[in-house]
Amino acid sequence: MVALLPGMEAVGEPPVLGVAAFSLFLALINASIKPVVQLIALPISILSFGLFALVLNWLFMELASWLAMSLFDVGVIIHGFLWAVLGSFIMAIVSGIVDAVIGD
Repeated sequence: MVALLPGMEAVGEPPVLGVAAFSLFLALINASIKPVVQLIALPISILSFGLFALVLNWLFMELASWLAMSLFDVGVIIHGFLWAVLGSFIMAIVSGIVDAVIGD
């Protein structure tokens, strides 16, 4: 996602270290607090026809970026809401492909 989108910039030496730290925190956030927040925000998501989920994804990506930058001085800088939304779409597509290949 970071390699495809010009609005996302890896910070660190080597840059893959920043991507790894960002991915780690994003995975931890998605596994721990995202389900709870999505459940609480369900009425807003229903009223906005699911568009509020884009805002939540953007906030979680910003949180993961901030955690990686503040704790390890490496991470990913996201240059705006649009790039986070496009990154969310890429993550959803890759996740769907991996889920189809691995299956349950």
